[in-house]
Order: sequence, then C-alpha cells, then structure tokens
Amino acid sequence: MIFKVPRGTQDILPSETWKWQQVESIIKDVSDAFRYKEIRTPIFEQTELFQRLVGETTDVVQKEMYTFTDKGNRSMTLRPEGTAPVVRSFVEHKMFGIPDQPVKLFYVGPMFRYERQQAGRYRQFVQFGAEAIGSADPAIDAEVIALAMNVYERAGLSDLKLVLNSLGDTECRKSHKDALIAHFSPHIAEFCSDCKSRLDLNPLRILDCKVDSENPLIATAPSLTDYLNEDSAAYFEQVKSYLDDLNISYEVDANLVRGLDYYNHTAFEIMSTSEGFGAITTLCGGGRYNGLAEDIGGPSAPGIGFAMSIERLLLAMNAEGKSFDEEPTLDVYIVTLGDDAKRPGFKLLNELRKSGIRSDMDYMDRKMKGQMKSADRLNAEVVVVIGEDEVAENVAMVRNMSDGTQEKIATSELVEKITSSLKR
Repeated sequence: MIFKVPRGTQDILPSETWKWQQVESIIKDVSDAFRYKEIRTPIFEQTELFQRLVGETTDVVQKEMYTFTDKGNRSMTLRPEGTAPVVRSFVEHKMFGIPDQPVKLFYVGPMFRYERQQAGRYRQFVQFGAEAIGSADPAIDAEVIALAMNVYERAGLSDLKLVLNSLGDTECRKSHKDALIAHFSPHIAEFCSDCKSRLDLNPLRILDCKVDSENPLIATAPSLTDYLNEDSAAYFEQVKSYLDDLNISYEVDANLVRGLDYYNHTAFEIMSTSEGFGAITTLCGGGRYNGLAEDIGGPSAPGIGFAMSIERLLLAMNAEGKSFDEEPTLDVYIVTLGDDAKRPGFKLLNELRKSGIRSDMDYMDRKMKGQMKSADRLNAEVVVVIGEDEVAENVAMVRNMSDGTQEKIATSELVEKITSSLKR
C-alpha cells in the first residue's frame, strides 16, 4: 500500500522549511519589539469552548471543525483558531491579575479546519496571531494593526491594503440585527439553507455568505455604520486617528463583518493587491472582542487581536518576487580515508559541533573523490582530510576551499585554528 500525505495537508520539505524559519524569525523579532510574549496552548480543546466563543452560527463551528470523542467520552476539537484558547488560558491562569496590563501575547502554530483546499489554504495550516487583552483603549487597536503591518513590511511586502470597519457595541448590533431581519425576511426564500437558518439567530452572517455573495440584497442591506451609537462612532474615529498618526493607510468597508461571532467595535483585514497573488486576497484578519473573557467565567477584560496565515504570507512574498536569504553553508566537511581515520574524524566532528561550527562527514563509505564532491555540493568552506598517515602523525590536512590553500595542523590545535580561520 502506498501512503500519501492526507488531503488538505502538506509536507514542508527542508528546501522550504528554511523560508519558514526566516518568516518565523521576522515574526519573533517584531513581536519582541512590540513587547508581545509567546504563548503555547494545546492543539485541542473542549468543543464547547469554540461553540461558545466562536459562535454556533459560524461556518467554522457548523461545518469546519475537526471534532472527536476521547476515551473519557468528552467532546474535543482540534483548534480551528487561536483566540479562544488564548482567552481560555488568560482566564484559567488569572493573567488579569498581572500588574502589567494589557497582557500582550503572540502564538505561532497549526490550526485545523475542514474545508476545500485552495492555493495557500489547507486543512492543517499555520497561523501567527497576536492578542492584547485587558485594555479598551483605541490606541491598542492601532498598535495591534501596526504589529501586523510591520511583519509584512519586514518581509518585504508593499502591495498591501488595510480595510477597516466598526461593528459597534451590543446596542448597535441589536438595532442593526433588527434592520437586517426586516430587510431579508420578505426574500429569504431566495437564499441558501444556511442563510435561512441564520436569519433570526445571526443575520449578520448572511452578509458573509459565500454562496449568496452576488445576491443584490447583500449590496443593499442596511449598513452597520448607520446604526453606530455616539460612543461606538467616537471610538472608531479615535482608532482611525491613531492609524493616521502612524501613517498607516486604510479604507473603510461597511460590509466587512469577519467570519467569527466574537468581534465587536474594530474589525480589519489586510489584503494583498499584488497582481500575481490570486483570487482570495486576504492575508490577515482580526478585530476587537470585548466580552469574550466574561463569556467563559472571567472578569471584564476587553481584547483585540489578529491571525495571519504563514502559508499565505509566503505566497504573497512569492507573488511580489521577494527573495529569501540563502541557507547557511557548511563550515567544515571531514574527509576520512580508511577505517583507522574514521574514529578520530568522528571525534573531531563532535568537537567542532560543540564549538558551534556547522560540520559534517561521510557516512556512505565513499572514496576520496566522492567525499570531495559531497563537500562541494554542500559548499563547505573548509575540508579536513584525515588518512592513515595523518593518524600516525597526529595531524590533519586542512584545505580552504575558496582559494585552494592547505596546511597540516596538529590534532590538538585543529578546533582552535579552524574556529579562528572561519571567524576571519
């Protein structure tokens, strides 16, 4: 039987993982500059956590979650997104009691959603997310958006568009919900079964429907911005003012609602405008989620965050023709000739590695010519040759591959001299 990678997943091979490591390094550097600290949560949680916080009427909960019953007869779900687990951890570990508020966290890890595979969209995918929990200051909204934009800019992307909207507070959304029900009710028979079930529960989800997106009633639906109360409108204006102060350009889109139920006030997406990127342009999405901590028994702890796909970030870099740094070359390759040379060569290899020198040797019993070819392929800076004569004399032949010069060096001085040579 031939086994293949599961549908909707991928093997990231060594030729590609180097690119991932560079992106992850950018993420960690930017997060550190913004003073966001890493959190690592389990890849599965109680199913009810996502049902309660993400929303029963969302596509994520209704169609996309990988849910299973464990041996204790408990319903568990592979995490489809990162905010709910982070908020759960925030409440469980009483981070709201930390003197330094808001609590600023970031994560990088796999998420799981059962959906049709598309370019840059998998059933197991990797997200970088950032969360700031404990502050209702509109400046922190701008900071979180700036963090995401900084990552893309550090990755070399310039074809970007930031889109904003305000979803208002509970009062605004109640008024808007009533208006949407009145708007869609007379024509709900024209919509898909999902939209029909959402009409009374959460009509805002109709605006985010992929099946009925071209229905003219979507375009003429009441705008949430028309129902913003004075406080919500003032909050949104302050967020935009802070973004203006940071010289971050944006567009306001009244139809931007995001796909998860916990959002309120600020919602945003960052899109690629690169011509070669593809039809699905969203790179990153996020927003404010005041009330989420209270929903699972915590105190009032307003929060805001985002999540970005690493796969789609890499696609955007490719679309803009951004190059990656070359993978580090090998410092030293050890060539051994004969059985008597293998053990001292192997011992030297370990000593070089303990000194932080990238080193390797032959494990395929190749002749000298084959070993030298291997050193060439690996772009080794230095080749150390140990044969029977060198073992007898307690020396090794050290060759600089860039200029071809070589010299015999005593075994006791090898590590120090090679290290000094490489530093030069």
